[in-house]
Amino acid sequence: MTRRHDSPREHAVPGRFAGQTAIVTGSTRGIGAGIAERLAAEGANVVVSGRSEDAGEAVVERIDEATGDDAGDAVFVRADMRDSEDVAALAEAAVAEYGSLDVLVNNAGVQTETAADEASLDDWAFVVETDFRAYWLAARAALDHMDRGAIVNVSSNHAHATMPKHFPYNAVKAGINGMTRSLAVDFGPRVRVNTVVPGWVEIERTRDEVPEGRFEEVESIHPTGRIGTPSDVAGAVSFLASEDAAYVTGSALLVDGGRGAVLQDDVLPDYRAREGPAEDGA
Repeated sequence: MTRRHDSPREHAVPGRFAGQTAIVTGSTRGIGAGIAERLAAEGANVVVSGRSEDAGEAVVERIDEATGDDAGDAVFVRADMRDSEDVAALAEAAVAEYGSLDVLVNNAGVQTETAADEASLDDWAFVVETDFRAYWLAARAALDHMDRGAIVNVSSNHAHATMPKHFPYNAVKAGINGMTRSLAVDFGPRVRVNTVVPGWVEIERTRDEVPEGRFEEVESIHPTGRIGTPSDVAGAVSFLASEDAAYVTGSALLVDGGRGAVLQDDVLPDYRAREGPAEDGA
């Protein structure tokens, strides 16, 4: 099987964000936790945020345990992204703790298992306020404290193609891509704004969504021969937030193991069976 990149620190670029401060919303687990760990490994002081203090402090502890000479610090700040005051307080907390704010990663997200003809107004508000409105509010709050900075919004491949019973999550993810373009135009040249668009990523929610016994089948229809890990997304976020992407703004980077290149599954080989003997160097 294709080699997995399970550790967010595996391909970290030492010192890439030295002296900088980053906020990662929804970073108590999953993709957000992976992003927080990667940015800290590259020198950023990271504000970990979410609703669960225990889970957030666990992420901070992992960052602290892995801290090397070039690594950054971390602190947890509890925030409910549906609460506009909590969102605004994140930027204030970052500046109060570390003296600056250079990177914002909007990652917090929720979804409901509802179709467009089933979703209630409460479902709509729950998803839209967490996954969409909060991105705008956090970006606006961060702008007040940024001299030259970067914002990375985490969207989803549901912005391009979707499945039943993912409304309004899918609609919101498409909206995030549009928001990124708007923010890039309005915030430039002071702040760059981009989107990372993950496909299948192996987190707790993904395991729950895939029917029993079908996980290997899902892996087999990815040209990479596997689905993603939080580390895969974290690497893309790190690039977009860094000076390596200094001329990139208003863009959406698809990180989906090649699924977006597939027209129909019934013509695919089993990509896992095509692995060569040199996979250790992948």
